[in-house]
Order: sequence, then structure tokens, then C-alpha cells
Amino acid sequence: MLLTGAISQHFVPLETQSRIVRALAERGYNAEREAVTLLAGADDPTAALAAVVDATDDDALRITAASVRETLNSPTPDPAAVSTESPSSNTPVSTPTKNPEKSTEGAERPVETGGSSTAVDTGATEPQSSSGQASTRSPEPAEITGDITGRSTGTGEYGQFVTTFKDRYERLSKLLGGRVNHRPASAIQAMAGGSEAEMIGLVNDIRSTASGHWLIELEDTTGTFPVLVMKDREIANMVDDLLLDECIAVQGTLADDSGIMFVDSLFFPDVPRTFRPSTADRHVQAALISDVHVGSQEFMADAWNRFADWLHTEEAESVEYLLIAGDMVEGVGVYPDQDKELDIVDIFDQYEAFSEHLKAVPGDMEIVMIPGNHDAVRLAEPQPGFDEELRNIMSAHDARITGNPSTVTIEGVSILMYHGVSLDEVIAELPEDKASYDEPHKAMYQLLKKRHVAPQYGGKMRLAPETKDYLVIDDVPDVFHTGHVHKLGWGKYHNVLSVNSGCWQAQTEFQKKVNIDPDVAHAPIVDLDTLNMTVRKFA
Repeated sequence: MLLTGAISQHFVPLETQSRIVRALAERGYNAEREAVTLLAGADDPTAALAAVVDATDDDALRITAASVRETLNSPTPDPAAVSTESPSSNTPVSTPTKNPEKSTEGAERPVETGGSSTAVDTGATEPQSSSGQASTRSPEPAEITGDITGRSTGTGEYGQFVTTFKDRYERLSKLLGGRVNHRPASAIQAMAGGSEAEMIGLVNDIRSTASGHWLIELEDTTGTFPVLVMKDREIANMVDDLLLDECIAVQGTLADDSGIMFVDSLFFPDVPRTFRPSTADRHVQAALISDVHVGSQEFMADAWNRFADWLHTEEAESVEYLLIAGDMVEGVGVYPDQDKELDIVDIFDQYEAFSEHLKAVPGDMEIVMIPGNHDAVRLAEPQPGFDEELRNIMSAHDARITGNPSTVTIEGVSILMYHGVSLDEVIAELPEDKASYDEPHKAMYQLLKKRHVAPQYGGKMRLAPETKDYLVIDDVPDVFHTGHVHKLGWGKYHNVLSVNSGCWQAQTEFQKKVNIDPDVAHAPIVDLDTLNMTVRKFA
């Protein structure tokens, strides 16, 4: 009997649940998923919804399952006092905020840009209100893969680091296996001088010889072997792209004494040039943002409110997904003298404030978020999603919370979300034309080329050893979304749309000291059916 009851509660028609959500949104409420299920499963969903709304405090923005149970279990109200308005799909829904002072009427329309992050149209026009228009949002639940949350087994022991790097080598070597007929280092050491040889290995060392050639030490599971890239070869410029600990393949000829290989060809795991991304089969959009930094004195609350108000307009009705790539709050003790720049000094109060700002987003949007280095999770990557205490604080919108990194698939489009701490390392190590803060998407290209979101270990990027390297990019994503560097940039690398989405925090005193000029209050909007992108500016 218990099993039958539990099952029957989950077989409420989806159409009924969607009508409940639209009707609540019309009245300015978000709701827990369980609350919607309870309302839809009532004997008379229309009367139940009306009774719950009538019993809910005007200042509340969220209908909880507990409040629904309390109302449904209370004595039946006078039918004359209960609205009989049906939550049908034909009911006009405007999803206004509960606070009339936040109306979008007369608000400035955000700037829309397209094509290049440097071409920003500063013209502005009045928005079209969604009042009287039926909401058509019907987002599908996101499918999430690659999430470390609940799977971490690392204790920091040396042997676990060995396991992590061995897994990295084995998985990336499979991607490179089609390029070369490689042999292990131990076998190459036993080959005759002058033989042609091919090897796949992790970059253990890179140094320049006295003659200006490049000596690279590669390591696999059997040992190490040195390879030499001559400075006058065309492939010499590829050495500029190399980082320690990444996996590459080489082809070449052994020296007469078999002690070194002269490299003729060098390969990265890379994204195949033949890659063609998947797209949605209907017109639907996703907003990609990051680095909100609630709690900072420089958090741009007014810009956030303009963004949230715009999401309620008819112009934004196709925006059904909001993907947040980390740093929801400013955090505490992240950098020197940060306490002098905090507006909210308690980390839990910061998340409470962020949750309040999230309530302004339409309740019928699917939200997915990952943590960043300012968030209250471990700094070492991969980072698990927030713990239960923080999840409960941020439960107002029923957002999906996953680890950093994770691949989020929506409408058939896979989006690799990674906060982006390793971008600092890539930008510091590679030439400016290959990676810079002014063009952060080019640094992202390097991660795609290396098929790893954080290839170099030992610098600013902290690594948590696991039985599996969760930072390897096994499958090519359709979209790559990062944040962290507070700069806006986007482009396509071998047809993968790469987007760094800027931030919602004006320049801090600390950023002035380290020469960071942030791109603030931008919202990249991706058409999932075409993977074209525009950028809305709210500052």
C-alpha cells in the first residue's frame, strides 16, 4: 500500500503541474517542486491552489510543501470565499514581482550586442512589458554529468595523486591514440638508434638548450624519455602552447645512441576540426552569468535588479535557463584585507542575501549553479556542490546545484561549466597572443585543445587527488562556459562556443592593485537552437 501510494503521487499529469506553476507565477510566487506536486495531486487542484495562495503571507515569495500540507489539512474554507479561477494554459501570466516598486514599466532596455565582445551597441530603447502575455517557458530538467559531489574519496595522500595522474594519462592517451602508434617509454629506451618512434606522455619538464632548441621530458606509466624540438622546425612554435602536466603525443627519430628523440610532429588531444555541435529542436535560450559576488561593497544590486526585471518581460520569454558559473558570494578571507571591502561580513548572511536576489528571477526558469573559489566549499578542484546547510539557504528557487566542473545538458545541448581558476595559470604561462585577460576565451581555447580544464598542477590551481581525474574533458561540449577572471569574451573554437561571462561586481581596491578592470553586469544569451549569442548589458 505504501509503495502504491508513493508511486501514484508521482504520476500526476505533467500538464497539470505546468498549469499550477504558471498560475503561481502569475500571482508572483515561486514554489518548491514538492509543493507543486501536492497541489496538482489534490482532488480539486484549482480550489487547493486558491486556498494556499489565500493563506500565504503577502510578503512571501515562495510556496513551500509544508505550507501546502498545512492548508490542505485545515478545515475546508467557505466555497464562496474561494476563487474559482482556473489555472489553465490560457490564463494571462505576467510573472510580476511582489513588490510594485520593482515594476519593469519605464525601465531602460538592456543593451544587446552580438558577434564580438568589443562591439557593444550603447543604444537603448524602452522594453516591452510582459503584462497580459501568457508565459511559454517550459524548461526541461537539466541532465548533469561529471559531478564530484558525494563521490570524493581523496585524503591528500601521495599515492592518490599518482592515481589521479595515471587516470589522466590513460584517458587522454586514448584520445591521442588515433594520431600515433605509440610505444611506452620503456620500450623506446630499448629501440635501436635511428629508429622511428612515437610516444604519448605527460609533460614532465620543458627547458631551452644552450643552442636554443627545446628539450621536453615526457612521462608515461613506464618511465620518462627526453624529446628534442629543433628551433628551426615549423613545430617549434607549438612549444609555446605547452604547459607542464598536460598530455601530448610526438613522432620522431631516435638519435644514434637512442638516448633522445628528435621530434618531427607534435599533437594535442584537441577538439576534432570535424566536430559539429548539437542544437535544440525549438527556439529556446539560456543566460550564462558568473561571479555575482553578493556581500561585496561593489556588488551591483541595481544592475542585478534590472537583469531580473528584464527576465520577466515578453522580450525574454524564450530565456528558460540560467546557468551561474560560480562565485555567488564574495566570501570571507579570500584575499588580503578583504574584510575592508565587505558589505556583509558573515558568509551565511551573504548566501541569505544571494538567495533573496535569486527570488527576483522568474519562478518558471531552470537554474543550474556551480561553486567558485570565493564560495564556501573546498578550494581544491574538483569542487563539490554546496553542503546541505547552504543548499537550504538557497532553496528559494529550487536551483540545481552541482560541482565544479560539471557538464549540464539542456535541450540536447551540452554545456561544460567550469569556474575557471586555471585560466590565471594559462594566462600567466602562455604568450599574450595565445591567452590574455582581455580575451579570456582564447585561454579557454587552450583548455579545449588540451582536453583538460586545469592541465598544470602546482601553481594557483589546487588539485584534490581522486580515483578519477574529474577535470579531463572526455566528451567535446557544445558550449564551454567559465567565469573567475571578471572579463567578458566569447568565440568559437572548432565550433565549440566558448564564453567567459564577466561579473556583477564593480572594481574593488584589491582589483585596482592587481590591475583588473572588470566587465560588469553583462548577460550572454545563447540561442540553443543555433548557438548564436547576444550579450545584454545592464550597467
